[in-house]
Amino acid sequence: MSRYEVGGTGAGADSGAGAGAGATGRGLWVEEPARRHRMPDPVRTSAVRAVLIVSVTLTQATITFFLTLTGSWLALPMALGAIAGTIVATWGVLDVLITRQMWNQRYGVLSEPSSTAGRLRREARRASRADRKARRARKAAAGRIPREDGPLAASGRYSTR
Repeated sequence: MSRYEVGGTGAGADSGAGAGAGATGRGLWVEEPARRHRMPDPVRTSAVRAVLIVSVTLTQATITFFLTLTGSWLALPMALGAIAGTIVATWGVLDVLITRQMWNQRYGVLSEPSSTAGRLRREARRASRADRKARRARKAAAGRIPREDGPLAASGRYSTR
């Protein structure tokens, strides 16, 4: 067994000298849980492509700047290339955003108990209960005989039937 494998005893562990003495044999490679989920493959591919395009464009723009300072004849073709690179880099970044949005619309909906949909359903149930209760109250009040001499009878808004 190797010195770095679990349970292995290497030369450093037997000698009793140094930091390796008494070590439990922790492995060299330790898997830790990811903090965030891995990006889907198409999104990661477009993101890598966009980063490469943007980095080449920035390098080209920097070289163009220095060629312009020196007055070289290469400044004009490089400037045209930098403008074209800027357009392509903008396309690359938009490609990442569009690919990510497309992926989320197709595969990204995760249903959880605390999601917005559950909250909206609860609110809709509360509203329908309140509506039913108000309808029952109106139905019960419709059977009453209105007063003709009440304070609001003179306004004409309330019929006396």
